[in-house]
Amino acid sequence: MLNSMTGFAHKTTETRFGFMTCELRTINHRFLDIQLRLPEELRAKEIDLRTQISETVKRGKVECTISLRRKFADKNSLDLNDKLIEKIATLSTEVAAVFPESKPVDPISILRWPGVITESEVGTEPLFLEALKLIHYNLAELTRMRSSEGGRIESMLAKRLSKIVKIVAEVRTRMPKILETVRKKQLERINKLEIEADPTRLETELALIAQKLDVDEEVDRLESHVKEIHVTLKSSMPAGRRLDFLMQELNREANTLGSKSADAETTKAAVDLKVLIEQMREQVQNVE
Repeated sequence: MLNSMTGFAHKTTETRFGFMTCELRTINHRFLDIQLRLPEELRAKEIDLRTQISETVKRGKVECTISLRRKFADKNSLDLNDKLIEKIATLSTEVAAVFPESKPVDPISILRWPGVITESEVGTEPLFLEALKLIHYNLAELTRMRSSEGGRIESMLAKRLSKIVKIVAEVRTRMPKILETVRKKQLERINKLEIEADPTRLETELALIAQKLDVDEEVDRLESHVKEIHVTLKSSMPAGRRLDFLMQELNREANTLGSKSADAETTKAAVDLKVLIEQMREQVQNVE
């Protein structure tokens, strides 16, 4: 089954370090492009996290954001910067000596100074294991969403392919009649000229005209490409780039069919084919 390149997953979970949130977004992209936004404590594990994502997502632009809101209920989670406090105390004493009328320093105000209170360091490995659980959960949710969207795309492609097969079959059925009509018209034009034509030369010219208008090769290729698309849809491998190539080939044959058209019905068939192919091509752009 096809997978769409568009998906979203979000989850927040409570860990012993605090509330961890992971958000995954995927959109269309020609190749696999993974962008990570991580807490400083997880920077060292960026390559490992990329590897985990790339094992599930094969194509598309992936935006992964992991954030951590630390808990402060545990007194052991906060530390005082002793050196900074001592420096502030020394400077406060010097300032008080210059301004003896000034009020004493408020300890609570000192605690609000940047860098006075620091969070205790979190071990990278334990935090990575928590992040890994969250990413695996989100990847599973993301896969379900992308698979569901891919199923709808596959259904749409199958319907369009059925219509293409029908149009191609009608063109193939009508071609002998079209060529015979062209032959009769050419003979009528020659008869109106009231000249005696060389039978051998005439048959040669008529054969050349019929060859230029013959679309058997284009019809065969259209049918072959449709079969190949069905095979690709059943493949377990990412199929987006292959399907995109096959859409180009279908469009090329439809253009040739239109250029060789000898009647309005064949021209209409070529236009209808191009419309169906374009509808499929737009959807294929979103396939992994």
